[in-house]
Amino acid sequence: MEKQARILVVDDEPSVCVALKAVLVREGYEVLTAHSGAEALQIIARTPVDLALLDLNMPGMDGLQLMSEIRHRWPETVLIILTGYGTLESALGALRYGAHDYLLKPSSPADIKASVRQGLGKRWDKLRHKQLLTRIEADVRALAEGNGEIEPMPPIVNQTEPEQVLQVGELLIDLYKHTVTLAEQLVNLTPTEFNTLVALARKPGRVQSCAELVKAVQGYECDEREARGVIKTHISHLRQKLEPDPANPRYVINVRGVGYMLTV
Repeated sequence: MEKQARILVVDDEPSVCVALKAVLVREGYEVLTAHSGAEALQIIARTPVDLALLDLNMPGMDGLQLMSEIRHRWPETVLIILTGYGTLESALGALRYGAHDYLLKPSSPADIKASVRQGLGKRWDKLRHKQLLTRIEADVRALAEGNGEIEPMPPIVNQTEPEQVLQVGELLIDLYKHTVTLAEQLVNLTPTEFNTLVALARKPGRVQSCAELVKAVQGYECDEREARGVIKTHISHLRQKLEPDPANPRYVINVRGVGYMLTV
């Protein structure tokens, strides 16, 4: 299962940052925002990111200068340009600095999500390849030293998951394939809905507060009141897809004033 990706949105227009963050958070990503190139570099230095979505025209350090700095200091970070002032020169510059994609404003949420998904896919592939090469080199060194013993190679994944499948009654959640079946019927969930269900399924029969669920699903902490507004929407969508009668849920149960739990 892929780890939750962390994305940095850099744009000097706060409204653009808010809109892009909303789109990407709904897809299950952790999203940080910055309004200048200098602020973006400070954030990445504190909190490494998997992908950066950059505006070109910003005061001070522009998008191409920022790309150059990120590429130099954090070369594995995926870079996507999203600009309202596209030119052939800037497009060539973005490609020269290794941009994964070059999008023009306004781009549809579907196009942005597709570009991000493809860019992250390439990042995971490169990381797996790097891990594989490191393990092969270690095995070759072990053979060269003459002990003839090679450690078994574990599956290469982006984060360690002790389980592959979670089961709660007739509900099966495959963490590697990212699929959910209920009574052998496939249930189509968004990434955020899937992560919410996984968080509930890891502690079946136990009530979890909304703040606990936000922390597990979105990766940040907030108070219970704010968390309730976030989680309530995801729970409603889950019930629409899992429950025979969403108005009278059998699986995802609300304990008033406490939180939610998944029952068998």
